[in-house]
Amino acid sequence: MPLALLALAIGAFGIGTTEFVIMGLLPEVSADYGVSIPTAGYLVSGYALGVVLGAPLMSILGTRISRKRMLMILMGLFIAGNLISALAPSFGMMLTGRVVTSLAHGAFFGIGSIVAAELVAPEKKAGAIAMMFTGLTVANVVGVPLGTFIGQNFGWRVTFYAVAALGVLGLVGVAKLVPEMAKPEGVRLRHELAAFKNVQVLLAMAMTVLGFGGVFAAITYITPMMTEVAGYSASSVTWLLVLFGLGMVGGNLIGGKFADRHLMPLLYVSLGSLAVVLALFTLTAHNQITAAVTIVLIGGLGFATVPPLQKRVLDQAAGAPTLASAVNIGAFNLGNALSAWLGGLVIAAGLGYTAPNWVGAALAASALALAFLSSGLERRTAARGLVVAGSVPESATATATAAQR
Repeated sequence: MPLALLALAIGAFGIGTTEFVIMGLLPEVSADYGVSIPTAGYLVSGYALGVVLGAPLMSILGTRISRKRMLMILMGLFIAGNLISALAPSFGMMLTGRVVTSLAHGAFFGIGSIVAAELVAPEKKAGAIAMMFTGLTVANVVGVPLGTFIGQNFGWRVTFYAVAALGVLGLVGVAKLVPEMAKPEGVRLRHELAAFKNVQVLLAMAMTVLGFGGVFAAITYITPMMTEVAGYSASSVTWLLVLFGLGMVGGNLIGGKFADRHLMPLLYVSLGSLAVVLALFTLTAHNQITAAVTIVLIGGLGFATVPPLQKRVLDQAAGAPTLASAVNIGAFNLGNALSAWLGGLVIAAGLGYTAPNWVGAALAASALALAFLSSGLERRTAARGLVVAGSVPESATATATAAQR
């Protein structure tokens, strides 16, 4: 793998840290600004909304300049947003800083996925994408716990200064290690938007929303589930989230390894297993050991879907991948927001703290159904094209099999 992937991974590490570390620092931020915890929670939802909206907007800008230069601009925006957050004299300015930071998120991963795929041979594309996303998964193992520790002991503003420093490191890495890539010729906004007329692109994005949403339906409410149901102390939640992060790292690497050769079968296995494990979590959550094991499995199975889903979008939007790739990153965040809302509804309805697991299982199962639908449509299209061309049945079977893979 090229050394340039390290620069992308460092940027991903910083983005992953700033996205999730705020969840552990909400009490400190709310106390500093004199706002309630629910109000401070706007720093989380505001960031997610910024990712969803910022991904397409920044990617449209990215069609006009070289991808390396765009990645550098995005890292500069990331640094500025974190510095605004660290220096913010009011809660409103802090929220502004979070939104500014989030604008870099979707486009960085979207454009970074394209760059990573172009740096390697075709049969290694998913592995290269997974290598970049390793920075995001490692952030949940190292960056978020460390950032939370720093913020709780030295002040939350210090955490955001440290994250800004990570952004500087990522910017220097992109400038020094990522090779110059010419601006794609003939790229126009209308051309990029045309990718969304492809039903396979839309199905892949829907799988992203539902599949990853299944993960966050459970993980969003992991604290009350583990303390009220499993019997863990509040201080234990930190290392439980580290276990979740370790599962994410393993799943991401496995997804990258097999997605290049067996993309759709990998999605069948990971989404189907995720649905089963989430359903079982309603039972395993009542025991501390089985709960911890299940958390690792959810992280692993959930992130095993990330490289294949991102590659699926790139493959299906070939020729106009920039906007589609970034929007798919926004789809992950849309899934997070949707699942958190649905999970909150079932808890508010009095169904208990394990009820979001059923929501997650239903979402993952729905994503699996879409995967089968997508594959079936692809086989039908391939077979229809061969019939029109007058190919023999054996050739049709081989092509349909290849399309499924």
